[in-house]
Amino acid sequence: MEFTKMQGAGNDFIIINNIILKLPVEKLSAIAKKLCQRKVSLGADGFMVVDFPDGDADFKMRFFNSDGSIGEMCGNGARCISRYAYLNNIAGKKMRFETTAGIVSAEVLEGRLVKVLLNNPEVIKLNNDIEIDNVKYECSYIELGNPGLPHAVVKYDGLQHASDGDIFETGRKIRYYEGFVKGANVNFFEVIDDNTAIVKTYERGVEDLTLACGTGSASTAVALILKGYLKENKAKIIVPGGELFIEIEKTDNNVDKLFLIGDTNIIAEGKIMDEDLIF
Repeated sequence: MEFTKMQGAGNDFIIINNIILKLPVEKLSAIAKKLCQRKVSLGADGFMVVDFPDGDADFKMRFFNSDGSIGEMCGNGARCISRYAYLNNIAGKKMRFETTAGIVSAEVLEGRLVKVLLNNPEVIKLNNDIEIDNVKYECSYIELGNPGLPHAVVKYDGLQHASDGDIFETGRKIRYYEGFVKGANVNFFEVIDDNTAIVKTYERGVEDLTLACGTGSASTAVALILKGYLKENKAKIIVPGGELFIEIEKTDNNVDKLFLIGDTNIIAEGKIMDEDLIF
């Protein structure tokens, strides 16, 4: 099975072209769960499949978390699959593709940069503070797209110097917080200046801290801009895997357009020869 492995800001993905491979859709979840296991298989945060679109988009993006669960959307994955589609003549520099959360538009910019128009926030709760282990956390809750991709945006003082162990444990508890019916990706933030914030994310589906979360970074930027922490409609989000740039167009407190911009990197191309991959 031919594959490409890419990463964007430290989020790594296995990508296959199912327009060519024609694998049964019902088998993709099991394939994702197997291939995304690190050390015993290829290993990745997520598995992405380019497939035939249902409508007039250029292609359909099927996204699976590393545990095999279906993901509504993935911002860094969308950037990577956009460049993949362009380089493999599936789409032009400007493209539209289907996701579980709706139609996404993207543009391959100069070099390895890709700009993605994310699904707009359908739910914005800026004052959604929560209490975990008798500790209160300032929290916003945002869902991108419909069905919505859920994100908790949580203030964490001293995030730069906090241990991954502490962040992991708190993130895991918030991810399963009873008030989040669908669970949530948990994005901890610390504001650095008027245009910059540090973000570390515990990702639902991966069930661990990741080096980046594109939709999480975008959701965090939305919350911080609307709450006045960030002073312009352009934000730099520093994640463990690098830097992402978020641009929003808004009318008052309504977000009209939400863009995610960042670098992409092709790691490897080849054939998956995993002898344990039985489907």
